[in-house]
Amino acid sequence: MTLDELKQTVKNLGMPAFTGGQVADWLYKHHVSSIEEMTNISKANRTRMAETFEVGLLPPADCQRSADGTIKYLFPTHDGHRVETVYIPDGDRATLCVSSQVGCKMNCHFCQTGKQGFEGNLTASDILNQIYALPERDTLTNIVFMGQGEPMDNLDAVLRATEILTAPYGWAWSPKRITVSSVGIRNKLRRFLDESECHLAISLHTPLAEQRAQLMPAERGMPLTDIIDLLRQYDFSHQRRLSFEYIVFGGVNDTPLHAKETAKLLRGLECRVNLIRFHPIPGVELHGASEEKMVWMRDYLTSHGIFTTIRASRGQDIFAACGLLSTADKIEEARRH
Repeated sequence: MTLDELKQTVKNLGMPAFTGGQVADWLYKHHVSSIEEMTNISKANRTRMAETFEVGLLPPADCQRSADGTIKYLFPTHDGHRVETVYIPDGDRATLCVSSQVGCKMNCHFCQTGKQGFEGNLTASDILNQIYALPERDTLTNIVFMGQGEPMDNLDAVLRATEILTAPYGWAWSPKRITVSSVGIRNKLRRFLDESECHLAISLHTPLAEQRAQLMPAERGMPLTDIIDLLRQYDFSHQRRLSFEYIVFGGVNDTPLHAKETAKLLRGLECRVNLIRFHPIPGVELHGASEEKMVWMRDYLTSHGIFTTIRASRGQDIFAACGLLSTADKIEEARRH
């Protein structure tokens, strides 16, 4: 709940509105796991709240640890599904890759989550619980909405979650610590840009429209050129950062033509490109580009005025790396039981 909703809730229960502020402090600053822990609220009022409400904390059901320190958690949702969340420590930084849906509708050819199909949207509570119930919660420096699902396809819940994470009454994080990824959803992208100050990452993967449609069916609903036209209407030269994600497939999107067209497409746009290694998934006849080709592409784009990096691959041994998240087997297991 937002602060206004908490104030209205306690008023409906016959308590003064300022009690809603106390509840917000306990939830979002002290991170309590039960209403009983809200000790500056009277026992009678705590009992009254507990009759109708709960904190909603759901601890992870399972975890897997990678040799590189990455940890993949399996979180239950409040409607009985499960989602994967990835904790990525890196020196003095620690990033959490959170999910916004169970499965995904986008069906990108190279993504394991897309092969799972769509099982449902997460609530804002389900999204926040991945952070709230994380054992390493207090070490986090960044959050990326790059787990299971398409954030713009569940925008109301994503915006509610990011509001609570960034609001003074909530976690009070800077929006610069949060990045939301998207393939591009008509109307939703503009709304996100207008209503949020968080960073934005767009899944590019190829500058060629026909090829992008084959790799990413969402291209047919909102062409990349339309996305770029929309993005050019906003200012990314100050606090907010715009990045493009580009998984590099050997012999598919790593040619001089692709590099040239990418540079042409993004020319004049304040942005960066993150080149990502492809991690093979069953039934998909794609393979990653060579390290030499990754470096060449990075250097080409950088020399043409586009700041480009090669993202380090983390957690591949536990299927926690980019494009590998899926709970299809966990869902089927839960149904059997």
